[in-house]
Amino acid sequence: MKQVTYAQKSLLVGDEAADVLLEYAAVVARTGEADTVNVMALGAEGNDVVATVLLGTGTVLMAETTNTTVAEPDNTAIVAYMRERIAALSTPPPARPYGDDDLDRIDRSALG
Repeated sequence: MKQVTYAQKSLLVGDEAADVLLEYAAVVARTGEADTVNVMALGAEGNDVVATVLLGTGTVLMAETTNTTVAEPDNTAIVAYMRERIAALSTPPPARPYGDDDLDRIDRSALG
């Protein structure tokens, strides 16, 4: 487990979720994007919480290791989502020239 600090709050999340969250935050900032993610965590009192984290160019996150035997919250779905977004933002689809199919979709009346 890792302790993630965000906006003066510290939460415990699993190692993989913390690592991917920081990686995603870096990619979002580098590409000028923004997103929110809901991360399952353990709060300050040890309660299960859902933390909504806003990621953008000004996001400041830190993760540090902890010594705990508490079971990690399940973040399988959000980790998969963040990995997909990292891949999409890191390797956008290649540009391609307009073809005849694309020209058929253009509203020619807007061209004058």
